Amino acid sequence: MTRDMTDLSGKPAVTLGALEAAVGTEIGVSQWHVMDQARIDAFAETTEDHNFIHVDPERASAEAPFGGAIAHGFLTLSMLSVFAYEALAPLAGRKFGMNYGFDKIRFVAPVPEGRRIRGRFALNRVKIRPSGYVEMTYGVTVEIEGGAKPALTAEWLTIAVMEEGVVAT
Repeated sequence: MTRDMTDLSGKPAVTLGALEAAVGTEIGVSQWHVMDQARIDAFAETTEDHNFIHVDPERASAEAPFGGAIAHGFLTLSMLSVFAYEALAPLAGRKFGMNYGFDKIRFVAPVPEGRRIRGRFALNRVKIRPSGYVEMTYGVTVEIEGGAKPALTAEWLTIAVMEEGVVAT
């Protein structure tokens, strides 16, 4: 069974006009997610990044300055998808969405194993392309529960492919 991730927010769909009106505001915050050793190890297996600071808590405690194992920065970044599904209302008339890239990513603080993180989204820009696709730029902050600094900040670009006739081109 395939799970449709687009319905995790539980929020009603927003119109393109309402989305454009929200530019410059915070538009959503995700749930908290635990970055436990099982998740870190699974990511290490998938990416073949077995650096001891991620997969060997005892050695990381002894040799690294973090007090134990930490999540991969790219694991933290990859959580943006589920954070977006949970935090952002669906766009009315959207067939599907795609990553378009990032204008900026900064890994500000390590995420210690066992800590919880969540995503906070601000809508920085909405651009309707001549194709009728809708390009959105989000300012994203990934918070570490109880942390003084965020795990990461990013400017994330996405594209919504719209149903025919939703956007006048």
